[in-house]
Amino acid sequence: MTDRHIPFTPATPALLPATRGIAFGGDYNPEQWPHAVWDADYQAFNVANITTITLGVFIWSLIQPSENTYDFTKLDEIVARATSEGRSICLATATGAIPPWVATEYPEVTRIDFEGRAHGYGQRHNSCWSSPAFRRLSAALAGRIAERYADNPNVVAWHIGNEYGGACYCDLCAASFRAWLRDRYETLEALNEAWNATFWSHRFTDWDQVVPPNALTEHWRGPAYTAFQGITLDYRRFTTDNAISQFNGEKAAIREYSDLPVTTNLMGFYEPLDYHRWAPHLDFASWDNYPPRADEPWRTAVTHDLMRGLKDGAPFWLMEQTPTATASRDVNPVRKPGVMRLWSWQAVAHGSDSVLFFQMRASRGACEMNHGAVLGHSGRLDTRAFREVAGLGAELKALGDETIGARTPAKVALLIDWDSWWALEMADGPNRLVGYLPTVLQWARTLWEAGAQLDVVSVTSEMSAYDVVVAPLLHMVKDGVAERLDEVVARGGSLVTGYLSGRVDEDDRRFLDDVPGPLKQMLGIRVSETDSAEPDHSNPIQFADGPGAHGGLTAAGRMIFEVIVAEGAEVVARYGEDFYAGEPAVTLNRRPVGDSPLVEGVEGHAWYIGTQLDHEGLSHIMRSVLARHDLVGPYADLPYVELATRIAPSGIKFDFIINHSAEPVEITVHADGQDVLGRRHLAKGERVTLGGTDLIIVRS
Repeated sequence: MTDRHIPFTPATPALLPATRGIAFGGDYNPEQWPHAVWDADYQAFNVANITTITLGVFIWSLIQPSENTYDFTKLDEIVARATSEGRSICLATATGAIPPWVATEYPEVTRIDFEGRAHGYGQRHNSCWSSPAFRRLSAALAGRIAERYADNPNVVAWHIGNEYGGACYCDLCAASFRAWLRDRYETLEALNEAWNATFWSHRFTDWDQVVPPNALTEHWRGPAYTAFQGITLDYRRFTTDNAISQFNGEKAAIREYSDLPVTTNLMGFYEPLDYHRWAPHLDFASWDNYPPRADEPWRTAVTHDLMRGLKDGAPFWLMEQTPTATASRDVNPVRKPGVMRLWSWQAVAHGSDSVLFFQMRASRGACEMNHGAVLGHSGRLDTRAFREVAGLGAELKALGDETIGARTPAKVALLIDWDSWWALEMADGPNRLVGYLPTVLQWARTLWEAGAQLDVVSVTSEMSAYDVVVAPLLHMVKDGVAERLDEVVARGGSLVTGYLSGRVDEDDRRFLDDVPGPLKQMLGIRVSETDSAEPDHSNPIQFADGPGAHGGLTAAGRMIFEVIVAEGAEVVARYGEDFYAGEPAVTLNRRPVGDSPLVEGVEGHAWYIGTQLDHEGLSHIMRSVLARHDLVGPYADLPYVELATRIAPSGIKFDFIINHSAEPVEITVHADGQDVLGRRHLAKGERVTLGGTDLIIVRS
């Protein structure tokens, strides 16, 4: 049988667009307006120092009005005008939405949804990735566009599709799923073993008996409620691979004519598609930043870090953000003064080589006509939004190209795994209210507040560069992962993991061992029982008395209460109530480095947290871990003050000190350097007032 496990493979090198400084601009759709508007727009772009525009994302119906007719008149004008204006162009393949004739002539292109309903033409994410017609037509269009514009010197990158998302459950997908399963398992015996198919008499004797898991088959409530987790898990993996396959069809068509970088705009922590599976196929990562809340800067920071981590720490592109407000939510608050600028600089601070908006001019009609834009419907230049964009453009122009290609010197890794995400949230028991992403963000927040320079990477990544590895909800332990984590501890590093980890293998089958399965020896524990409760119930967690960051603290545990038996690990905190009162809740296993005796400071640490600790309790642990490696940031005691560092290929370091609070704060500068925006010298130890929603960039 083919080895279907996921070994470590080095990340594919990034191929980055060639730009003059930070790419600044965004999504522009001049096909919606007459030429007089184009003239006004480009005058405005000059005022705002716009350097880069994304063109042609939704122009398919204009350039191919029927299957055998291509008309590039409008796109030729659009590209020619942008070129004459000296703008860099990220040129789309126009396949982000199909024209009506595609669905009329090829009805199988539109999707069958999870409920088994056949969709007609409409909306945007409406194409089946298994459809031969869609694959053929989209690849042909991508090839035509690449052939026509590949020699244009202003085109710096290709943009395939737009915000890939959704799933299909049609007969074409069923056939593709069966082919995918044959390739993965080779034999029905292997498939039945992986899916534990003897349960409920599910043993398959013919490949054609396998159907997609949906509301009409294995699912008894919603997408996360399935009778056979292995079947649903594989369908989610297949859906990601199916989308990538369609993407690669367009990429191959482009490669016939151009070797410029190719990307598609991702959506951060987007549960339906595994972005780590996407990473090798993207020349560079790009994503659209639309945070659900304005008061969670750590969420945006860690998502930038995820995008950077997809390509082994290489810079990414911020492909979309709104300059003012979104329009897709029930309530769409406007970004307050200074926030757009601050969030744009935060993207640069975390590794973006672009600051791009959706949209450059507001649409006149349809669902995004109220979405924020650099230019509103009147085209005025005296709006707050335009003034702020123009001011940011001037700052980015002053920065120049020194940060292009700069990387983050992270010594802390946060491990993410879509398979664990899917498997955990479709598990029946012990507590469906434990969410993967909320937990990850809770743990990430404590690292962000402590000032850790962070990489967010796959569980299958190389970990030798990190002193601290944090692995929340490592529910699924794939082949080789436990060994790599053990290597971190064996060389003196620190690992932090916790509840519901080490439960299942790559096929979502329970380990025939004590929890946490292959992690238990490294952690020096076993879990004897797992209790759970509603979110409003808490259990006091008493940390051990004595010196240290955690001495004497009483925190609260919720949701999950794993009763831990220490088998070599020391007990750091114990439960205060219930029948397991006094039993371990948090443990630390100390490990000698090499053949040395166990000596404080020359040892590896493996932490296990058996309950969902409150913010204070989790922060105490994380700061203790970071402090051991001298990785607590210099502004860790200042709420909402962030330090993010990038080091350019030239060796020049840029420290971005960002105040996410609306109130000014006084800081003590941590290093000598040049204030890039304030054009002054800063001395280490100097006291400086950092304004509300403001930042300082220290160049050294």
